[in-house]
Parts: sequence; structure tokens; C-alpha cells
Amino acid sequence: MKPTTEHNDSDSGRSPSDDEKRIGVVEDKAPDNLPPDPDEGLSDEEKAAIDRKLLWKLDIKLIPWLCLLYLVSFLDRTNIGNAKILGLTTDLHLTNGGYNACLSIFFVSYAGFEPVTNILLKRLRPSIFIPIIMTLWGIVMVTMGLTHNFSGLMAARWFLGMAEAGLFPGINYYLSCWYKRSEFGVRAAIFFSAAAVAGSFGGLLAAAINQMDGVGGKRGWAWIFILEGLGTVVLGIASFWMVFDFPDLATFLSDEDRRRVIRRLKADKQSSAEHEEFKMAYFWASVTDIKTLLFAIIYMGCDGALYAFSLFLPTIIAGLGYESTKAQLLTVPPYAAAAVLTIVVGFVADRTGQRGLCNIGTSFLGIIGFSMLLGSSHSGVQYAGTFLGALGIYPCVANTISWASNNVEGVYKRGVTLGFVIGWGNLNGVVSSNIYQAKDKPRYQTGHAIVLAYMVLFLLGGSIVTHLYLRAENAKRRAGKRDGWVVGKSASEVELLGDKRPDFMYTL
Repeated sequence: MKPTTEHNDSDSGRSPSDDEKRIGVVEDKAPDNLPPDPDEGLSDEEKAAIDRKLLWKLDIKLIPWLCLLYLVSFLDRTNIGNAKILGLTTDLHLTNGGYNACLSIFFVSYAGFEPVTNILLKRLRPSIFIPIIMTLWGIVMVTMGLTHNFSGLMAARWFLGMAEAGLFPGINYYLSCWYKRSEFGVRAAIFFSAAAVAGSFGGLLAAAINQMDGVGGKRGWAWIFILEGLGTVVLGIASFWMVFDFPDLATFLSDEDRRRVIRRLKADKQSSAEHEEFKMAYFWASVTDIKTLLFAIIYMGCDGALYAFSLFLPTIIAGLGYESTKAQLLTVPPYAAAAVLTIVVGFVADRTGQRGLCNIGTSFLGIIGFSMLLGSSHSGVQYAGTFLGALGIYPCVANTISWASNNVEGVYKRGVTLGFVIGWGNLNGVVSSNIYQAKDKPRYQTGHAIVLAYMVLFLLGGSIVTHLYLRAENAKRRAGKRDGWVVGKSASEVELLGDKRPDFMYTL
């Protein structure tokens, strides 16, 4: 029986809004179940030119500001590593265990709140949710510079994790609702490269701010927290005007461009730009999907390594015999190289559609790098190992998030899945925060060995298993073995199946 063409905005039976009626998102569907084409009658060349202009407009409006926000976010969560070698632990009388506990507590609250943040993002709107959490964590960052003991720092790090929890999963989810699957990877890579830039910039900034040591009776490390926190508050307030909502409500789009954005997403087997009412069924669809587990394992492998690297790189380099300011500056080159490779891998993965193979190939760089750190006592070899470590970690983080986003369809299901994947990965920051012990310096062999195991077992191993699983599932869909899933369903019911649609092919 042929499916009906009746369309509801969601299976909730919600009536379409006036805005949706006006732009033709819900009513007056074209025969191919797409919104009316504002470029009907134009040649293919003219349509392609309009599409390129639209894509450029989206990039200019969305990407630069979001990159700046994540740069600040990563800077604020990892600058404690720079503060450590500038006297934080001495002034606050922290033991090695106490310092590691302050690192760990951030990841507990950060990971705990991440799974629900994308639901809040969708319900509160990005232009409200993101500025609020940024302003809050900027205030918390300032208080870190005002602490005088272990308890104060622990409390500040807990609330910092809670406030920052919504940004990384939220922006990745947000961008996935704007771009086609073949376009998302390089944008996510550019966005995440801000983390590597933050690592590079953080060392330079810490060295500069430390020149204020003693001003106002505050140590240099305290000024790092205070000034960077104040900067975050300013950006958070500005974000009320600089962050836009999803395509169906974004104010910078004309009605024609809004239709174009939604048409190109729906043609890409996505419905994420449109309104959908939250139901617990979407939550359970994510939790029970094997892909959520697989991508969480992969992300665990790269994120556990990421935080070990970013939090302890200044300490590792200082352990090679360099004094604090030079150790700060020597952290810059590995991060800069990682930022470049992150964007290159994102571009290649978009063009080839082989995100799994990109993960597998890139992970070997990190495995070699940490093997060098583990096996050699020569400072030159170890410093080279930090380069390869950064090159093997950073590109895989962005690529894994793009890979997961590409393979989960449905407004809330994708949001919940990204929340769980990123939340579980970040929970492993608790492990990362405790593997580099002062008693192990200067070689830190235990820490390097654990990071190496994470990369081999979870990042490399998980990527191989997931790639093979998705390839096998695609073969079943091409052979018609999943066609029974849509028997007797209407066109709108088939669309609501998301990535369970038999014609939805997974990105490998």
C-alpha cells in the first residue's frame, strides 16, 4: 500500500505555527515531500550558485563566533594546568592528590549534566541557553582566582563543570541542524580546532598574565583565572546578540533562505531543522541504540587521552627540565600542529565519507607518540612524542562527533545521543586527572601507559568495530533486508523513523 503524503509537524499532533505556515515548512509540501522550492524554474547552475552563496552566509554567521566561544571554554577548563606550574598548588597548600581531586570534580559535574543539556538547548533556544551558561561559568572562573584553600577551589571547579556542560555537545548538535552530513565534518573540525588553539594561546596568555604577579596582592596564577573569567562574562553577554536560533526561527534568514536550508537538510535525509515535540520515546530510542554505545566507546578513547594531554602537557614539558615560562611557551607548537591537522582530517572525511578510516589512520599518530613518551628518556624524543600525541588526539575528537552526528537522525534523538557520547567521554576525565602523579616524574610512565591503552583499545579498536558494523548494516539495507520496517506506515511515520529508515545509509 502506498504511503500517504499527509504531514504532521511531529507525531504529537501539534498544529503548525504561524511562522511555519508562512514559510511553507509544514503546509504546501512539494510532491517530493520537501518545502516549496523558492528557486523553481532556475537552471541547475543558477541553483548551485545560490546554494554556494547560502552556505557561505551560514559559515560567516555561525562558525567564527562559535569557535571563539569554544576557545574560551577550553581555555577556562584547562588553564589550571598553566596555573599549577606558576605556584597554584604551593599557595593553596594542595597535595598531589588534592590537585588531582580538583581536576576530577570538574568532570563529574560536567559529564553528569551533559546528557540533558541538548534537551534544554532545544527547549530554551540557543540564543538564550548558550549566553546564560557562558555568563555563569565566567563568574565561576573569576571566583577561582579568589580562592584561598582546597575547599574553595573544589567548589569552584564543580560549578565550572556544571556551567560548561552544555556548550560542546550543544554547539555540535546545533551545527548538525544547519549543515548536510557531507558538510558537517569540516565545520565541526574548524570549531574543535579552537581547543588546540586554546592550548597554544593558553600557554602564551599564561606567560603574559603572570607578569602581573603581585599586583593587588594576587599571584600571577590568580590573575589568569580572574582576567580570563571576566573575558568570558563579556563574551557571554555579547552572545545574546551573536548566537542565533535553529533554522526555523533564525532571524538572519529571509523566508526564501529558510526554505532553502530546510529543503537541503530534508534532501539529505534530515528533519532536524524543523520543530519536534519532546517525548521520552526519543530518549529511549537513543539509549537503546547500539550506535550510542559504540560511539561512546570511541569518544572515551580520544577524550580520555585529550584531557590527560591538555591538563598535563605543561607539567610533562616542565619535567623535561625547562623552567615554567619556557615550559608554557613550548606547549604552543604541538597545539598549533594539531589545529591544522584537525581541519585537514575534517575536510578529507567530508570529501571521502570515510570517517571511520580517518579515525583509524589518525589514531596511529597518537599511539606512536605516546609510545615514544613511554619508551624514551631523551628530552628531544619525548618532545617529539608530544607533537605526535597531539596530532593523534585532536583530529579524532572532532571526527568522532561528526561521525556520530552523521549517523543519528531525529531532532531529540541526535541531541540525546551526543549528550551521552560526549558525557561518557568527559567522565573519563576523572581518570585522566589522576594518572600523572608527582611520584612518577620526570618520566610519568604510568600516565603515558594508560593514555596509550585508551588509544589502542577504545579509540582504534572502537573505530574498527564501528566501521565494520555500519558497513554490514548498509549492505543489509541495500539488499532490502530492512524494508519490512516501513510496511503499512504513512510518509510522515516513515520520516519519523530517522536513521531507522531503510533508505538512510550510514556514513562509514
